[in-house]
Amino acid sequence: MLYRLPIALFLLFYSISVLAQQAALTGRVVDQDAGIPLEYATITVTDASDPNSVTGGITDTKGNFEIEVEPGTYNISVDYISFQSVKFDNRRVRGTQDLGTIRLTLDAASLNEVTVIAETTTVEVRLDKKIYNIGKDITASGGTVSDALNNVPSVTVDVEGAIALRGNENVRILINGRPSAIAGFGSTDALRQLPAEAIERVEVITSPSARYDAEGTAGILNIILRKEKTLGFNGSVRANYGFPLTAGLNTNFNIRTDKFNIFNNTGIRYRESPGNAFFENTFLTDRVENQLVIEDRIYDRQDQGFNTNLGFEYFITERSSITATGFLRLGDDEDITTNNTREFDEAELLRERTVRTEFETENDESFQVALNYVNNFDDNGHKLTADFQYANDNEEQTSFIGEEAFFPDRSRLPAEDIISIEEQKEYLIQADYVRPLGENAQFEAGYRGNFENTVTDYTLLEEEGLSGIFVQNDSLTNVFEYQQDVHALYTQYGNKLGKFNFLLGLRMETTGLRGEVSGENVTNPNDEFNINFDKDYIGLFPTVNIIYEFSDDENMSFGYNRRINRPRGFFINPFPSRSSEANVFQGNPDLDPAYANAFDLGYLKKWKELTLTSSVYYQRETNSFERIQEDTGQTTPNGIPIIRRIPINLSTNERYGFEAGVLYNPAKWLRLNGSVNVFGFKTEGDFNGISYDTENTSWFGRFSSKVTLPAKIDWQTNAFYRGPNANAQTETEGIFSLDLAVSKDFMDDNATISFNVNDFYNSRKRRSFTETDSFLSRSEFQWRERSFNLALTYRFNEKKKRNGRGGDGFGGDDDFEGTP
Repeated sequence: MLYRLPIALFLLFYSISVLAQQAALTGRVVDQDAGIPLEYATITVTDASDPNSVTGGITDTKGNFEIEVEPGTYNISVDYISFQSVKFDNRRVRGTQDLGTIRLTLDAASLNEVTVIAETTTVEVRLDKKIYNIGKDITASGGTVSDALNNVPSVTVDVEGAIALRGNENVRILINGRPSAIAGFGSTDALRQLPAEAIERVEVITSPSARYDAEGTAGILNIILRKEKTLGFNGSVRANYGFPLTAGLNTNFNIRTDKFNIFNNTGIRYRESPGNAFFENTFLTDRVENQLVIEDRIYDRQDQGFNTNLGFEYFITERSSITATGFLRLGDDEDITTNNTREFDEAELLRERTVRTEFETENDESFQVALNYVNNFDDNGHKLTADFQYANDNEEQTSFIGEEAFFPDRSRLPAEDIISIEEQKEYLIQADYVRPLGENAQFEAGYRGNFENTVTDYTLLEEEGLSGIFVQNDSLTNVFEYQQDVHALYTQYGNKLGKFNFLLGLRMETTGLRGEVSGENVTNPNDEFNINFDKDYIGLFPTVNIIYEFSDDENMSFGYNRRINRPRGFFINPFPSRSSEANVFQGNPDLDPAYANAFDLGYLKKWKELTLTSSVYYQRETNSFERIQEDTGQTTPNGIPIIRRIPINLSTNERYGFEAGVLYNPAKWLRLNGSVNVFGFKTEGDFNGISYDTENTSWFGRFSSKVTLPAKIDWQTNAFYRGPNANAQTETEGIFSLDLAVSKDFMDDNATISFNVNDFYNSRKRRSFTETDSFLSRSEFQWRERSFNLALTYRFNEKKKRNGRGGDGFGGDDDFEGTP
C-alpha cells in the first residue's frame, strides 16, 4: 500500500499546481453610440496554437463577462448581432486580465444579413418590470396603440378602450417613463389616435420601484416609442385603408451623425367607428307608470386627425447629450348618437316611443415640448439626468340634442345645445442621479414635480318650447377648475449578493387637490357633494424587489410596493352627462385617493425553445373607487326615473390572482405564445345605507400563433377570451374575440403588405345585468364593429428590424437602470 503514497502526493500537488495556474478574462461590452450595455454579447476565446481549442461565454444584463481559462496565448473575438466585431489577437493571459470596456459599433453592411430573431413578442424580466418587445404583430398593422396593447400579456383593453392590468383599471400610463399629453392626460382616448408602429416596446410594471410614480394601484404601463440609433438617413412609410372606412398615412425617419440625431414620426388618419348599444330598464316601484324602458342606440363616429413627434438629440461630448422634442396632435371628430326609446306599462303595452339624436363635434389640439439632459460621468452607470416638460390640451366639444316623439302622437320635443370647452396644462420637472457603488451595488435618488390644471367651461342652452329660441340654464352652466400638484422625492439602493439581486426604495409624495365651481346661479347637482374642495395629502411609498437566480435561465422574484390612486377628470366633475335623459354618469368631487399594498411572487424559466413566466399576486386597497348605479329619485319630463352611475369610495378591495405566460418557438417557421390570468376580488363597503359587499372570481386568456409560409408570407392568429365577472350590483358576461392577419415581404424585404381582420366573429360586445332594490337593468355595448384593414409599408435604408437588441435610446435596461 505504501507505493501508492507517492502517486497520491503527486496527484495532490499537480491539482494544486493546476488550480494555481487558472486565469480569467473579464470586461464589459457596450453600444458605442447609445452607451448602453449589450446583454448576450458573445465572447469567443481560441487557443492561438490550437484553433480547435475554443471556449467562451456571454455578457450578463450589465454587459459584463468573466471567462475562466488556463494561462496561455489566445485570440479573442467579441461579437453582437448587427455590430462590428472587436478582436484581440495573440493576447497573452496570466492570472486575471481585464479587457476593460469594449465598445461595439453598428455594422450597416451586416444589417442585410441578419437572421430573424424577434419577429414576435418577446419578454425580458428585470427586478421591477417585464419588458415586452412588440415585434412584428401584424394583427395590429394599421391599427392604434390601443390595438397593440390588447396583445400584451397581463393587459386587457375593453370595448370602450379602458385599459386594465390584471383585471384592474387603476393603471398608470406613461410614455417614455413620464406622464404625457401623448397618452391624453390620463385618458386612454388619445392612444386610439396614435399608430401602433410608433411603439418600440411596452414595459409592464406590476411591482414598480421607487423611481416610478406611486400613481396607479394596479401598476404601470410604460410605452417606449421608437427612436432609431442607426447612422445615416433611414426611415419608413406606411399607408393603410380599411372597412369600415379607415385610411391613414404614417412616416418615420431618422437622421444620425456623430454629433446629432434627428427623429420624427408623423401620421394622418381618418376612421369611421360604427357602434351600438342596448339598455333595458325594468322599474320595481309604483311611482312611475312606465315600468319598462328600452333604449336602442346607434353610434356613427367619424374621427380624423394629425399627429407628429419631432426630436433633436445633440451629443455634447461622448458622455453627455441634450434632447429636445416636440409633439403635436390635432383632432376633428364628428359623432352622431341615435337613441330610440320605447316605454311600456305593466302589461308590456307600448305607451310612448321617442327618438333622441345627439350630434357632437369635437376639436382637439394637444402639444408638448420637452428637454432632456444626460451626463454619463463614466462607463459604469454613474450619471445625472434632468428633464423639463410642458404640455397643453385644448378641447372644444359641442352637442346638439334633439328629441322627437313618434307614439302615441308625433311631435317634436324641446332641444338642447351644449358647449364644453376644456383646457389642460401640465408642467413636469425632474432630476435623477445614479451612482454605482463597487462592482454590483448602486444608489439612486431623484425629485419629480408634476403640476396639472384643468378648466372646464360648461354651457347648457335649452329651447323655450318649440320656438327655436335657446336660453341659458344658469343652474347647470358653470366653470369647473381642478388643480393637482404632486411633489415627489425618492431614493433606492440595489445590490447583487451571490445569486440574490435586490432593490430597496422609498418614495415620498405630497399631493394637493383643489376644485372650484363658479357660475352666476349655478346649483349643486347633489346636496351630498361639496363641489368646492381643497385637500392635501402626504404619503410614504416603500418598495422591495428581489430576484434569486437559480441559473442564467431560471429565477424567482418577489416584489412589494405601496401605491396611490388619485381621482381624475370626469370622476370628480359633479355635473352629469346629457347623452341620455334616463341614464347619466355623474362625477363625485368628494372622492379621496385610494391606497393599496401589493405583493407579487414570480418565477421565470427559459429553455432553448420555450420561455415560461408566472406569478401569484395579492393586493389590498383601502378607500377604493367603485362605480355604482342608483335611482336618483328624479324623473325626466316624460316621467322616466333617472338612473345615475357614480364613483364612490368603498372601504376595502382585496384582489388576488395567478398568471402564467408561455413563449414557444419550436421551429423557425412556427412561433406560439399564450397567457392566462385568474384573479379574484372581495369588496366591502356601503353607500347611502346600501351594502356593496361582494366576492367574485374571473379570468382572461389569450393565444397567438404565427406561421411563416413559403415566399416570405406570414400568417398570424390572435384569440382572446375574458371570462364572466360580477360586483355587488352588476354581472358581466364573458367576451371572446378573434383577430386574423397575413403579410408578405417583397422588394428585397424593403416592403411589406399586410391584411388583417379585427374581431373576426363580430363578438367584442359587453353584455351586463344590474339588479337593485328599485330597478333591473340589462345592457349590451359594442364600441366598434368588425373591421378589415390593408396596409403597405416601405422602408428606405432600413432593413426590417430582425435583431433582438433591446436598446431604445431612452435609458439602460439593466437591473437597476431605466427610464425613471
